[in-house]
Amino acid sequence: MSILSILTGFFLLVVGGEYIVRASVSLSLRFKISKFAIGMTVVALATSFPELIVSVNAALSGSPSIAINNVIGSNIANIGLVLSIVSILSFVTVNKNFYKRDWPIMFLFSLQLLIFAMNDNLISQIEGATLILTILLFIYFSLKRKEASVNDDKFNIPKVSKFKILFWLIISSISLYAGSEFLVDGAVKLAKELSISEAVISVSVIAIGTSVPELATSVVAIVKKEKGISVGNILGSNIFNIGSVLGITSLIKPIIVSQEIFERDIVWMILFAILLIFLAIIPKKNHMGKMKGAILLILYFYFLYVAYK
Repeated sequence: MSILSILTGFFLLVVGGEYIVRASVSLSLRFKISKFAIGMTVVALATSFPELIVSVNAALSGSPSIAINNVIGSNIANIGLVLSIVSILSFVTVNKNFYKRDWPIMFLFSLQLLIFAMNDNLISQIEGATLILTILLFIYFSLKRKEASVNDDKFNIPKVSKFKILFWLIISSISLYAGSEFLVDGAVKLAKELSISEAVISVSVIAIGTSVPELATSVVAIVKKEKGISVGNILGSNIFNIGSVLGITSLIKPIIVSQEIFERDIVWMILFAILLIFLAIIPKKNHMGKMKGAILLILYFYFLYVAYK
């Protein structure tokens, strides 16, 4: 029953994630917000909603390890699973914004999380507020930049009626809430059935589940033969996962960071970030192809092996 609960949660999160993006983009277009602003803020926040709902639900349910490992595992999966599969199936262009803005900011957020965890093995409400303030500053300075570095093709949703937007918001809210309930409940039960920690389940099973919307969107874009997906678009999700998801969750309830999470999972997240910049600068520079994608995917499977070992 735990597997069925987890699969049901996956499905509802995918549905909820799809409709929250549609509703957010349509609402933004109705208010004549630029596509660049939509891509950097509205869509990034919307696609982080599954992680946010699951993390808040887990924290309030007394499972803080699920909350933080959901974010860390999702960030690892975005690079090791989503980006690797996209690179293998198609190609990913690494533009100048990756080196100047996207990767450095993602790495700084990762280091910020590491420092908070080192301090007292706790992400306090003050530290949560700091993360939220940091992400707000990131949004502000991003919107001041004039270049449209976001792939606009992904956001070409026709103008729709207010009723349809409201319907999408209702469907997404119900799906995300129900999906998080099924996923967290199923994960806790599965951990007990297999006699493994909730942290291991959340950094793998739950993390992959909350990364499914990003993976599905990327694969659909390849099938439709749209433009190459920017690495920056994928890294943006990692930035918002730490800044908004962990920030809001710890503001509601402080998150305890176990020694296992600190010594293994956060370190792995930073290692994946370092490997990504290394792969981006070696030949072929500014290009993520099949070979580099395969390296990331193999390392991701090794990470899962170590987690379950």
